[in-house]
Amino acid sequence: MADNFQITESYLADDRVDALQKVLGKATFTAEHQLPNMAYAVYVCSTIAKGKIKNLNVSKAKFETGVIDIISYLNCMEVPGFTGKSKGFEWPGLKIFNDNVVHSSGQPIALVVANTLERAVHAASLVKVEYEEESFTTDFNKGRKNPSQLIKPVNYKRGEITDTSTDIVIEQEYNMPIETHNPMEMHATIADWDAAGKLTVYDKSQGPKSVQTSLAKNFAIEEKNVRVVTEYVGGAFGSALRSWPNVPAACIASKMTKRPVKLMVTREQMFTTVGYRPQAWQKVKLTADKAGKLSSITHDAIANTSAYENFTESIVNVSQFLYDCPNVVTSYNLLPLNVNTPIWMRGPGPATGCWALECALDELAYKLNMDPVELRLINHADVHPVSKQDWTTKFLKECYALGKEKIGWANRATTAGTKKEKGMLVGYGMATGVFGAGKGQAVVKGILSADGQLILQSAVSDMGPGTSTAMVTLGKELMQLPASNIRFELGDTDLPPGPTQGGSGTTAALGSAVTAVCEALQLQLKELAIKNSTAFTGKKPADIIYENGVLSSASDPNTKIALKELLQQAKLGQIEAEENAGGQSDEAKKLAKNSFSAHFVKVHVHPTTGVVKIMQVVTVADAGKIISEKTARSQMLGGVVGGIGMAMMEEVTIDHKYGRQMNSNLAGYHVPVNADIPYIDVLYVNKPDLIISPTGAKGIGEIALVGVAPAVANAVYNATGKRVRDLPITPDKLMQS
Repeated sequence: MADNFQITESYLADDRVDALQKVLGKATFTAEHQLPNMAYAVYVCSTIAKGKIKNLNVSKAKFETGVIDIISYLNCMEVPGFTGKSKGFEWPGLKIFNDNVVHSSGQPIALVVANTLERAVHAASLVKVEYEEESFTTDFNKGRKNPSQLIKPVNYKRGEITDTSTDIVIEQEYNMPIETHNPMEMHATIADWDAAGKLTVYDKSQGPKSVQTSLAKNFAIEEKNVRVVTEYVGGAFGSALRSWPNVPAACIASKMTKRPVKLMVTREQMFTTVGYRPQAWQKVKLTADKAGKLSSITHDAIANTSAYENFTESIVNVSQFLYDCPNVVTSYNLLPLNVNTPIWMRGPGPATGCWALECALDELAYKLNMDPVELRLINHADVHPVSKQDWTTKFLKECYALGKEKIGWANRATTAGTKKEKGMLVGYGMATGVFGAGKGQAVVKGILSADGQLILQSAVSDMGPGTSTAMVTLGKELMQLPASNIRFELGDTDLPPGPTQGGSGTTAALGSAVTAVCEALQLQLKELAIKNSTAFTGKKPADIIYENGVLSSASDPNTKIALKELLQQAKLGQIEAEENAGGQSDEAKKLAKNSFSAHFVKVHVHPTTGVVKIMQVVTVADAGKIISEKTARSQMLGGVVGGIGMAMMEEVTIDHKYGRQMNSNLAGYHVPVNADIPYIDVLYVNKPDLIISPTGAKGIGEIALVGVAPAVANAVYNATGKRVRDLPITPDKLMQS
């Protein structure tokens, strides 16, 4: 940076409103908050996969310098949500320190609280545990073959599957390993009970309001007596969609020690205590006529859950509606294992389901000797095949066209393994992405002051998609004010209730509330002008135009009054409005609502070593109106990076002799780095969907990833003629004959 270059508070205001706070280190993330007299908590975790704690020896640890308490099932306070004494509420998942049962390796079984983190870590290492071990099950591939271990499936059927001798048939199995979220910021909670019994919690969360509600019920106190603060979130990808054991554990520790307590999980514990994308086996059978028209889809899936909680996601649902097919049968089973509970991870359900479906379609295209894009166009669903509803908007065909042109699809070899470039095998692949696009509830408060400053408030959190920037951008457009005049305050349940950030629905819901607030503020200004300015006496709000902070008469543009002057005449320093976005409109309820994407990939594969180098990615989104192009582009880039990780490197491995993860760190669990990622072209159809929300926006975060992994796999096949159906795609799998 040049010596004479100076960063100012307005420098990046139009790009990312929180950029300066983050890059200059001024943003305060959960674990960075400092409270007076704060103690530090560290987990003691199980070293067996299943059994009971026979003896928990804390005698040496508890007398170490600085140790305040050691909490376990032996001395833990009674928690109403754990013991059924919270008016019908039961804490979901692991009820930490409630009993001596061990469900998985790495399960928190005790909590050491000390006056420094270092002392807590040391004391935790001194806790000795004896177990009564029991036989366990962690081997997914072995367990899924035993029907007695499976939980009753969820089945769907449309039409009748009747194969004919003229059908072209593809039937294959596809496997995806466990994947973990691994955001930069680890999960952390700071809990502080005051003398009046009120609870303040700083928590890494995608839904501060949902944390507030669950904690109030769990500890049987009024919701107004719980405040949750989530000022900044350093990534989550779905891992913070629920409260993990660290949240009640910190609250328990604070209550028992009568002081604030901070609990931050380690990177290793991110693998074993806060969820992951479940392992999944899928079998897809497609039948089609010789022209490529699908006649049937059969999609079966088995995914793991934990032994103590059932977690499901819509893995097979994409096969029910993504393509026009009269006969569809799907089934989805759960396999309980002695591991911690899975959770939604970016593109949950469809990301896994499209891995299998989109690879199978590619295989069908080769068997038909047909362009994979053409096969998808032949089977394009003009209406939703399940509900028979029209879509609010659907521009998937436009995504295909834009992607084909940008990637140079015409250069693709129609026969796999036949094209070379600079001594490398060259391949092109593509796949479709899809995710739901709805609008939930959100409340926003707007405060407009006489000097033209606008504050927007909502208790939503921003885990990285640029929610703050998008809302400021909307406010800027609607109120015609400089972005530097607008501030979006979020991440605090003392603010109006906001939605949980997940499922690509935040912009539509929150943006609708911002739109309503800005309209309400403008109406207030018009009514104030009629009441307080003689020039507007007798006029109706519809007769007055608001533009650039000035109100003028629609019939006489020279009759006008500035915002500042108007509020001075009304003797007001500011005006306020609070609006609820509401749910979906009656019109939207009658229509199918989805966002779509198309991903195109070019790869080089070394013909001897099987090393894959991704050369180009083109990702195209049908996500309605793009509110903030810079943050939307970042969402698409991040989704592609995650999809490349899914395709080529991410995999949790478990030693089934001991039931322990072997690579619960960023040295053994590989994620993409800069060298793995090519330049990524991001394109948008950018046509508004005004039925879903008045902003015109549909979700973008999930479709950014859904479909990327199969696009990579399909490109690798086009390059090599070798089909890898077990993720990740590593060189050894391509070198096998």
